Amino acid sequence: MKYILVTGGVISGIGKGIIASSIGTILKSCGLHVTAIKIDPYINIDAGTFSPYEHGEVFVLNDGGEVDLDLGNYERFLDINLYKDNNITTGKIYQHVINKERHGDYLGKTVQVVPHITDAVQEWVMNQAKVPVDDDRKEPQICVIEANPSFLFQLGGTIGDIEGMPFVEAFRQFQFKAKRENFCNIHVSLVPQPNATGEQKTKPTQNSVRALRGLGLSPDLIVCRSAKPIEMAVKEKISMFCHVEPEQVIFIHDVSSTYRVPILLEEQGIIKYFKQRLNLPIDDQPSDLLMKWKKMADRYERLLKVCSIALVGKYTKLSDCYASVFKALEHSALAINHKLDLMYIDSTELERSTEAENSVKYHQAWHKLCKADGILVPGGFGIRGTEGKLQAISWARTKKKPFLGVCLGMQLAVVEFARNCLNWKDANSTEFDPDTKNPVVIDMPEHNPGDMGGTMRLGKRRTVFKTQNSVLRKLYGDEVFVEERHRHRYEVNPELTHCFEEKGLKFVGHDTEGNRMEIIELENHPYFVGVQFHPEFSSRPMKPSPPYLGLLLAATGTLNAYLQRGCKLSPR
Repeated sequence: MKYILVTGGVISGIGKGIIASSIGTILKSCGLHVTAIKIDPYINIDAGTFSPYEHGEVFVLNDGGEVDLDLGNYERFLDINLYKDNNITTGKIYQHVINKERHGDYLGKTVQVVPHITDAVQEWVMNQAKVPVDDDRKEPQICVIEANPSFLFQLGGTIGDIEGMPFVEAFRQFQFKAKRENFCNIHVSLVPQPNATGEQKTKPTQNSVRALRGLGLSPDLIVCRSAKPIEMAVKEKISMFCHVEPEQVIFIHDVSSTYRVPILLEEQGIIKYFKQRLNLPIDDQPSDLLMKWKKMADRYERLLKVCSIALVGKYTKLSDCYASVFKALEHSALAINHKLDLMYIDSTELERSTEAENSVKYHQAWHKLCKADGILVPGGFGIRGTEGKLQAISWARTKKKPFLGVCLGMQLAVVEFARNCLNWKDANSTEFDPDTKNPVVIDMPEHNPGDMGGTMRLGKRRTVFKTQNSVLRKLYGDEVFVEERHRHRYEVNPELTHCFEEKGLKFVGHDTEGNRMEIIELENHPYFVGVQFHPEFSSRPMKPSPPYLGLLLAATGTLNAYLQRGCKLSPR
């Protein structure tokens, strides 16, 4: 087993996740089986109870794990399926050790950070590294072709954070346990370029590497992030002051798309370095997989046609709050040779109350919505902004604008239809109005209102299509059923579905028991689809999510032609 530790310095959010994912992609392109682990030093057990403004979106895995969004990057780049134990937190480690202490496993011993916490981290990493994540279900240590597989993980935060110190100490010890030929440390740092001087500064990287060495970890590769390409003199200076060869200093500047990052790494000889440093029997030349990435990156930069989508949500101030939604839209736009123009609209700004308070914001929000080629209402929680989302859904339905509602977006589409087509003026979800006379969306029987963490309907579930005459079924390749990831506490009231179907809102997909409504489609509309699941979590750069692909096709006026071709994209 080979281990690659990716640490970060200077600032957080520097791009460790993309660097780690790109390195994994390169190693996978060399014929190795790669898995990924993300370590987050917060005390939360998982990311499930975070506000999206804290750490971005909560990514959901097949097994129902609510994890950091970087695991989404790993899955998309490597085309693998991870597990909740691939996201380690301080909370999980301490809970694990305390449970063992209560069980008596440390009987007679004083339980301490060193060695008990640090040992627990190392054991967790070694055990999880063996879990298969590829479709072939082979264990990483035996599934490679004449080579050891590679295991990749990222240590979250930045070096120097007090909460991350037990993890740093754990890997200081672990490098000797794994042996030098099996352990490699990559440090991601920032090379700022102040506008006042225009000079690229190396001192932050020098200090970061010095701090890392002081903690007992010495970087084998230094990946320098910068806004613009870095000059050779800067590379030589970092090499000299950080005690590494020039070839061990890698530069990644800001690029037009993340698809370009693996290509930049490969162009700087990282495959050759890994081959020598980790003794990997691999070719120096990039494989077909990496060539596909290069073609995809080239094609992305040549796109001329634009498709605009209005994302109507409540967490629009931070793009990471809808990271997977953005990626799923981008994958679909790229598949049909269009550049995505994603317009974020705060749903509260579409409400009448905003017109009275700030008419400029109100009219600007409506201007964005009206000029969009398609409308998307993603998932969310809480009553704030729901009336604005209902306004956007009503606009999409009446003006025949392509529409996709995801999770809460589907539930609100049902509420809007009930109010305006069934004339149930007080129709609502019990999440927002527990006393409504027309509860078209209700809380699920298994919903536990006491505990918030891990109590939703989570993970991959099966959805069965009720009819063959379904747009979404055709987009999924005419499958009888699909399996997608869920994250919700509320569902459409099954006792009222017949009222909707009589008026043209069809529930074309349900769970295996037939009680839970999973997919809605509106008759006589170019594309009005709602899904209870989150298809964005399963989207991949070369395998776009069908519901999102359908939205982009409808928004560009090519959906019918696509369906007539048997769901085959036109030649590029």
